[in-house]
Amino acid sequence: MTAILVLHGPNLNLLGQREPGVYGTTTLAEVDAAIRTHAASRGVRVECRQSNHEGVLVDAIQGAASEGFAAIVINPGALTHYSYALRDAIAGVSLPAVEVHLSNVHGREPFRHRSVTAGACRGQIAGFGVHSYLLGVEAALACLARG
Repeated sequence: MTAILVLHGPNLNLLGQREPGVYGTTTLAEVDAAIRTHAASRGVRVECRQSNHEGVLVDAIQGAASEGFAAIVINPGALTHYSYALRDAIAGVSLPAVEVHLSNVHGREPFRHRSVTAGACRGQIAGFGVHSYLLGVEAALACLARG
């Protein structure tokens, strides 16, 4: 069975209470449940992890293949805009990665318009709320199908 690692970056543990006008009222647990349900309907196993610590995310990316994951879906949170360590970790592994964001980062503050991590990913999906993650799973599966 294909397995996808879903990573949530800093502050995503506060979903449901953090800036609900931007991120909605859905909690991280509800986001993870929606991802698992969608993935299961596609015959895919997902594991969702969240960390507020850059190094933990880097370690997860670097260890993903050895843990049996075929692809990565990642919402780097604020690390999107400045974490060259995450960018290099994504570029340094052979797994396809898809960057996702709940909000439309390109319609927000100017500093959010630039992603240093997206260039190392196969693509970026933003602005569709929880559906960004589901579309990310679909994109990861499409990458795997193309080889």
